Amino acid sequence: MTRPLTRRKVVVTGMGVVCPIGHSVDALIGALREGKSGIRYMPEWEQIAELKGRLGGNVEGLDLKKRYPRKKRRTMGRVALLATYASEQAVEQAGLTEETLTGGRLGVAYGTTSPSNQAMEDFCGPLFNHRTMRGLDSTAYLKFMTHTAAANLTQFFGVQGRVIPTNSACTSAAQAIGYGYEAISTGKQDVMLCGGAEEQHYATAVTFDLLMATSVRFNDRPEESPRPFDARRDGLVVAEGAATVVIEAEEHAKARGATILAELVGFGTNCDGAHMTANSRKGMAGAIRLALEDAGLTPGDVDYVNAHATATDVGDIEESHATFDVFERPIAVSSLKGHMGHTLGACGAIDAIACVRMMQDGFLAPTLHLEEVDPRCAPLGYVREVTAASPRTVMSNNFAFGGVNTSLIFRRPEE
Repeated sequence: MTRPLTRRKVVVTGMGVVCPIGHSVDALIGALREGKSGIRYMPEWEQIAELKGRLGGNVEGLDLKKRYPRKKRRTMGRVALLATYASEQAVEQAGLTEETLTGGRLGVAYGTTSPSNQAMEDFCGPLFNHRTMRGLDSTAYLKFMTHTAAANLTQFFGVQGRVIPTNSACTSAAQAIGYGYEAISTGKQDVMLCGGAEEQHYATAVTFDLLMATSVRFNDRPEESPRPFDARRDGLVVAEGAATVVIEAEEHAKARGATILAELVGFGTNCDGAHMTANSRKGMAGAIRLALEDAGLTPGDVDYVNAHATATDVGDIEESHATFDVFERPIAVSSLKGHMGHTLGACGAIDAIACVRMMQDGFLAPTLHLEEVDPRCAPLGYVREVTAASPRTVMSNNFAFGGVNTSLIFRRPEE
């Protein structure tokens, strides 16, 4: 006989972000309101002659190596440094003490699409090309092992709870938040640091270029791409960044007097099991329905959907129809990728943070560059300008290679 499961409420108490349009949550939200683009031409990639897509979204004006002493960062590549920077913000806002961080009831769920590609290049270049160990960094592997972000965060903060690396490409951060939510709701942990990170590297650009998924027609007009859902979209723009949310059991947050920013009420994830790069309409809709079922909500209870929408041709169309198949109405929908590009392993947490702030601040962020909705997309309520609103319940969806689908639902806390 199985023991009945009593679920605990899970709330958000801290948030931190670093991305191409801001080094903090306030900066991110300000940039979304002002319609800023974080995309630029990448002269650094001119060494790759065949590369067609030459746009990128970078974190500019932040010297992370100066911020952290060598002893702290010697096992960190840029991806782990970005993760740490965002996590420090979240921990500070949540007001977590050293006792909480190290007490064993706090864990880390964190993911990336790739580890530190630069560290991998520095290590594998001499080894693979010249078959030599001379000059190789003894700590290099710790920078490019697949769980480098999660592992380095545990060391930085002294975490002794469970560690959940979620390296599932573009759903890495969303799954991290979801699995953290499950760990708390079932009583395995009281608090979780959840999120994802990505560092910019030409290898990532090459990967998507070979798949013919990158934007190529706007190389001379970077401020006009990418264009999710737009009739003139021509592909994604790869970007870097990191975002972290602190989530915890509601009773734990209240007991320590924490400010509750939002409630995380539902999580759904599944797999298509059909295609490596094209997520299916049925699978995406299935994940959305799982999140609604988990939250005990109906489609009519959701006020806004933050879409994955990377500005690829087929992907945006299929996602729009999957969304409409569930909601059967022109629900408000937008994507943040027009502002900053596709931050890959970080996007799910960046999207989640934006969703929480939209509920707090009373607005909906638009899809930048959405001038003419592709008529092949479903008839949704595409948000094309900053819109005053009072969303109470919002959904954030992300989809990844391998047919991985995720959906998170957040609700404004009760007054």
